[in-house]
Amino acid sequence: MTALTLLVGAVLTLAGIAGYALSGAASLTALIPSAVGVLLLICGLLARNAKMHRHAIHAGLLIALLGVLGSLRNVAGIGEVFAGTAERPAAVILSTVMLLVLALYLALGIGSFLKARRRKAAPGR
Repeated sequence: MTALTLLVGAVLTLAGIAGYALSGAASLTALIPSAVGVLLLICGLLARNAKMHRHAIHAGLLIALLGVLGSLRNVAGIGEVFAGTAERPAAVILSTVMLLVLALYLALGIGSFLKARRRKAAPGR
C-alpha cells in the first residue's frame, strides 16, 4: 500500500498541476487534486516507517474518502461536458479523474486491510 499511496499521490499532484496550467491558471481550485496528492505523498513517505505504517495508510485512505466526497459535486456535471454545455468542463473532467483514482485507491486499500485482518484471525496465529 505504501507504493500505491505514493503513486496515487504523484498522479494527483501532476494532474492538478496540469489542470491548472491547461486552464490558463484561471482558478486556484484546479490545484485541489495537487493538494490531495501532496497529502497522500506525505502519508506514503510516513508509511515507510514501520511504526507509522498502519496509521499513515489509514490517514491516506481517509484523505482519499474526503477527496471522493469533495469531488462528487463537480462529477455530477459530467453529462453537461458530453452535451457541450458545461460551464467549466476542465474542472468536471479533473474532478472525475480524481474521483476515479481515489475510489480505486480506496477499494484496493480496504481490500488490503480486510486481507490482513483475515490473515491475523486465521487459526494458528
